[in-house]
Amino acid sequence: MKRCAWPRTPLAIEYHDREWGVPVHDDRVLFEFITLEGAQAGLSWETILNKRDSYRTAFANLDPAKVARFSPARRARLMRDPGIVRNRLKIDSTVTNAAAFLGVQREFGSFDAFLWEFVGGAPRVNRFRSPRQIPARTELSDSLSKELKRRGFRFVGTTICYAFMQAVGVVNDHTTDCFRR
Repeated sequence: MKRCAWPRTPLAIEYHDREWGVPVHDDRVLFEFITLEGAQAGLSWETILNKRDSYRTAFANLDPAKVARFSPARRARLMRDPGIVRNRLKIDSTVTNAAAFLGVQREFGSFDAFLWEFVGGAPRVNRFRSPRQIPARTELSDSLSKELKRRGFRFVGTTICYAFMQAVGVVNDHTTDCFRR
């Protein structure tokens, strides 16, 4: 079975084969992925996948309504949690992003509606033959990043936004020879 070249460990292969690039329309899952992609900045995705369950535990199953209410004391406790990325800015941004996420939900009815509007409701399917052809950012990720920042999100640069869009299936960047394409 032929797959994209990047998954090389059992965890990455399972993630690639079951989740990466599959369109997501569940707001809680979308919040989880925007959180994990922001936490990944400067680290490997494998590191974040290994910490994923700990993120769910530490951040109230990534329920944005609960996370938005995290107190400074709770944030300080998270700095001592070895199961997550212990970076104060990333922890604080998760709480800030939860509040911004709720704002988007109020305005659009769901974060899903907001996000998928960027591609007219259907995944953008790319036709890359090689991983070297896959960009780190696009005009689409530039637009999403700019809009998220305008709405108060942090750790949502254009590269993070492109990885987020790949993860949740807004863009399909499985290479043309991959069975998941």
